[in-house]
Amino acid sequence: MMMMILKRTSRVKNKLAVGRFYASNPRRIIEDEGDWFYASEWWDSSHDNNTVFRSISDKGNGVVSVVSSHSSRPKESHWYKTENWLQQRYGEQHPGGEQNVVFKILGYQWRTLRFNEDTRQSTAKVMAAYKESDPGSIFLRQEAHCLAVPYLKSMVSAGLASLSCNYDLEGSAYGKNTMKVLCIGHGGGSLPLFLASKIPGAIIHIVEIDPVVISASTEAMGFPTYSIVKPCGERLNPKPNLIDQVLWKGIHERLLLYESDAEHFIAESTDIYDMVFVDAYDGDDIFPHKLWDPDSVFLKALGERLHPEHGTVVVNLHSDADMLNESRLPMGKYVSQVCKAYKKVILDGVGGLSGSAFMVHVPWVCNASLVVSRGFRNSSTQDMVLNDLISKSLHVENTLNLPFSCLQYIKRGLVFVD
Repeated sequence: MMMMILKRTSRVKNKLAVGRFYASNPRRIIEDEGDWFYASEWWDSSHDNNTVFRSISDKGNGVVSVVSSHSSRPKESHWYKTENWLQQRYGEQHPGGEQNVVFKILGYQWRTLRFNEDTRQSTAKVMAAYKESDPGSIFLRQEAHCLAVPYLKSMVSAGLASLSCNYDLEGSAYGKNTMKVLCIGHGGGSLPLFLASKIPGAIIHIVEIDPVVISASTEAMGFPTYSIVKPCGERLNPKPNLIDQVLWKGIHERLLLYESDAEHFIAESTDIYDMVFVDAYDGDDIFPHKLWDPDSVFLKALGERLHPEHGTVVVNLHSDADMLNESRLPMGKYVSQVCKAYKKVILDGVGGLSGSAFMVHVPWVCNASLVVSRGFRNSSTQDMVLNDLISKSLHVENTLNLPFSCLQYIKRGLVFVD
């Protein structure tokens, strides 16, 4: 959730010169609507922004708000393609209903989740549309293909490349086998939504302790409401409504959003997860100690719930200082301690398991992605791990048809955890 911009703004401006990403495969040219080039549209507070959601949290997050700003992509001249797609989907889902339903797009916005009016926790691109026969029927859809913040791309790239070293990602991408994913911390929901859209075989459990954050994501950031699960384990809405079926094309059925404390959830869970993403900061910009204490219930239970052959954990970390030295672990308030704690519990604390732990720096912001993976079973040296990551990053990128380069986020400042 939490993201810190580099203090040296010149380093950011230099990177804003790129608007289109040319994938590692030169035959593929994909425009990335979440490219950092567009960050000025939602990062700059001097723009004409509007607050579309505001509430007070009693879970330590203070004032939770969602701020909207204009998105320049996709261009209005291309909106008709999505309008036609919505009309086609409506006809498929409701063949005996209203004929020739026309959908109109109102526009696209960036929606940024903030804690205490300042801390940017999440940013997503959201489409607003309505049925022409019912102008009051406005609905929101978060654009699942768009990851706006660099650290999410880093987590996805490094995490999936590591997992793929001993896991059939292609099988999950084609829906042939099930990938069980756990996301600790929800924010606006960009990460789980992206994974569900790109990997049809993924079943994604999301754990969020704050009901206000859940409301912000579903009411103001276009995250599917059907994903919400009640404490009893049943979905809040027994069946998805027609618009959900039109908008999400089944993606919403593979997302399960739980309001729960992460420690309690993982301790009570009986699932075995292939991947776990941890991105949990509160309103005071604190990564809770119980989520990285090597003696905590959470970490011990996490180690037990992680697949023994290829289980991979990815943790979003950020430093309180610029990461100028990329040859060692950044020494923020807690970063090196977190890295060693996860390695100890996930790898060192389980006899007979091989694996690797490393961290990569995220470009443009003061974040880093910690990866601890049991999947490097045939990589006995750090050079072998690095070679596997490079090879698998290209495999992930092409298999999932990603709009960004995985290798770009893996090769930057990679540091192994001792």
